[in-house]
Order: sequence, then C-alpha cells, then structure tokens
Amino acid sequence: MGIEIPGLTQVVIPAAITVHLGGPDEAAENVTVSFLDYIKNVASSEIYPTWPESALRANIYAITSTALNRIFTEWYRSRGYNFDITNDTRFDQAYVHNRGIFDTISVLVDELFDSYIAREGQLEPLYAQFCDGRISSCPGLLQWGTVDLANQGYTPYEILQYYYGDDITIQRDTPLAEAYETYPGIPLQLGDNNPYILLMQLALNTISINFPAIPLIQNPTGTFDQTTFEAVSQFQSIFDLPVTGIIDKSTWYQIRRIYTAVTDLAELTSQGIILEEIPEFTPTPGPEEVLPRVQAVQYFLNVLSAFYATIPSVDISGILDSNTRSSIMEFQKTFNLPITGIIDEETWREMYNSVAGILDRLPPQAIALPAFLWPGINYQITSEGPGVYIIQQYLAYIASVLEGILPLDPDGVFGPLTEQAVRDFQEFFGIDVTGVVDQYTWDRIVLIYRDLRFGNRANLNQFPA
Repeated sequence: MGIEIPGLTQVVIPAAITVHLGGPDEAAENVTVSFLDYIKNVASSEIYPTWPESALRANIYAITSTALNRIFTEWYRSRGYNFDITNDTRFDQAYVHNRGIFDTISVLVDELFDSYIAREGQLEPLYAQFCDGRISSCPGLLQWGTVDLANQGYTPYEILQYYYGDDITIQRDTPLAEAYETYPGIPLQLGDNNPYILLMQLALNTISINFPAIPLIQNPTGTFDQTTFEAVSQFQSIFDLPVTGIIDKSTWYQIRRIYTAVTDLAELTSQGIILEEIPEFTPTPGPEEVLPRVQAVQYFLNVLSAFYATIPSVDISGILDSNTRSSIMEFQKTFNLPITGIIDEETWREMYNSVAGILDRLPPQAIALPAFLWPGINYQITSEGPGVYIIQQYLAYIASVLEGILPLDPDGVFGPLTEQAVRDFQEFFGIDVTGVVDQYTWDRIVLIYRDLRFGNRANLNQFPA
C-alpha cells in the first residue's frame, strides 16, 4: 500500500477552484467557485447542450480531467501564481463568470464531475487537450468531431479512446476534499523523517536525470540525510534559490514545477506517475514500537542470511532499526529490487517467496520459528500470504508431535485442509472450534509450538486435553 497524500499520491476533487479571469500574467480578477459549478460553467461555455449525449459526456470527462490536471500538478501555484487555472483558452478552457448553465449539461455534470481520464496504470488525471475541431485543430479531442462519432454510435468511452488512445481508463468516484495545497506547512530539513521527504527525494532523483549536477539519492527512505541535503542545495543553486539545503515553500514548489516539466505530467504525452511506483513509507518507529511485519521480515532475513552471504542476520525485535534497514537494502540489492530500505509490497512478496522456497525443502523438525506476534488479522478460508504460511508451519510441526491434528504442507493458502487443522487444534486444546485463527488461537498456536519445539511439555497441562 502506497502513501496517500492528496495532490501528491492521491487525486481528489477539491471543494473549490480559483480561476484567474484573464491570461496568467494579465491583471485580472481571481474568483473562487465550487469545483462542481466550475465544470458546469466550462461545459456550458465550451459545448452545445443539443449535442448527442455521448458527445456531451465525452467532452465533460475531458473538461474535468484537464481541470484536475492543473490542480494535481499545481501548474500555476508552483510558478508563484495565486490561482489554479485561467479562463484564457490560449492556456486553459473557457469560463464565463456568472453565466447561465444549461439544464442538460447541469444534470450530466452532477453525475460525472468526480470522474476523470487517466492512462491505464497511471495516477495523474490526463491533460486531456481539446479544441473545437473546426476553427482550430490539436493533437487531442476535437469537440465537433465528438458529435460525428456519437452520431455513428460511439459510446463516450469509445470517443475518448478514438482521440486519446486505447490505453485510457475512467477513474470514477474520486474522493472529495477541502481546498488544499501540497506543501506540508513546515520546512523539511536535515534529520526529519516523513513521507513528504520520501516523495521529494524521488522527485529530485527524477530531476537529476535531466540535471546531472544534482547528486542521486541512492537509497531514498524518507529520512532527510546528508545526501538529501546536498541534492537540495544543488537544486537550489541551479534554479537560483537561496542555498540553504532546506525544503521551504519556495523550494518545494520549484521542485514540483521542475518535476512536472521533466515528466510532462501536464502534457497529453505525459510519462505518468505509475501507480505501482508510489512508495510505501514506513516511518522509523520509536524505541518501544514493535511491529509484527517487521518481526516477520527480520526472521525472513535471518533465514536468507544462511544462504546468501551478502545479507546480514539481525535481531528479531520487531523494531525497524538501522541494522534491519541495512539488511533489507542488502536483500533488495541481492535480488535486483529498488534499494530503498523500505518494506514495500514488492520487497515483502519477494522476501516471502524466497523464504518459502527454502523452508519448503525442509521437514518441520528442521525449522525453528520465533514467537511471532499476532499481525492483527483473523485468518480463515480464502486468506493467503505470509501470515497463513507461518500458521501452517507452526501447525505442521505441532501435528508431527501430537496425534489428532491434520498434517499440513504449508503453501500460504488457507484452504479446507488448513481450516481442518485449525479446528483440530482448537478442539484438542479446548478452544471454541471456529476454524478461524483469531488472536486467541494465534497466541495459543505459538505457545504450544514453542513448548513442543523448545520448552517443557509439562506446560501443555495448563490446557484441557
């Protein structure tokens, strides 16, 4: 699961949008209106209510997507302007303040205003360039052309595909949010650790491809380290900002502006923000913060360290300390993954699959499992993944010692055989027989396993037979 910061890794529908009633550098009034009313106004100014409904819908999708792209990229605000979009059609789309709204268009916008066009697998709203198609032409949607296509029976989606390509999708039910700006409100500086820093590190690395004088941040983790300080300082020097090494508001928005420029996010030909590339931020926990997933990762690292000399073993503490982060990075390096030191889903999945491949070759008696903490999930039929695999490993050993519990071949899938083994265990030890591994059952499985594998079997007497 990635970071969710509105305007950076999550698209939202803003409550309001500020429109500049003129060209960007012209002295003109700014008006702030609700986003819904803005889309209705633009649609009533750009298209005709008598057009076929499919054409109207296609155009409304394009209008909404274009406005959201301006907001998502902070196109104008990152350049120091105090508005989100203009009403100058040389730059943006038509908006006529206080004009009347067509009823037909109003009804459609009420339905469609929280939907936008995106490339498949990408996050940002497509900069859905359009023009009228009679007086002017452009690489994107031709408004009068949508009428011809609608009359030929094209659906709204097919019309959009005709102009923007087959690899588009319609993102619907976009969440609503209050007005916001992406700057976190406080400067980011040396020693800080938060998801905003991680995203700035990734942006600076992207920018450095075009501006190689900016040093590459080798292992972006969300910690503002010395390398990040040097990258920020060099960025500020290149773009004529005060060289402080601190990401203040002006530096933040300059990074946003240059990042948008080098990735073409505000162009029809955008390289796009790939959804799978949005990182998961794992904050550095405090000294008392023990995390079950970290505990499992530490065990996995120790298993792998016995087979890969490059991966150091670590203490199984459940705390994401510097040694654990270094070991994760060595694992990522060994397995040709992005070296982040972060337990993202790709790292977690690759680590689990690698460990399972090793343990599957060993009998239960040759495997020594630690006392894993309950991960906060009830496991039952249809569950799958590392948590299920750990349960199965525990039960496989217990079944090898105690008669009456169904033997298992761990595979990470909670199927009927796993459910039966859980039921057998629960019945054997006087637990409510549900076939579900809740916290109580998990803790008892761990305790019995540890007693059988390492401890005094007399402890089993505390449970009814």
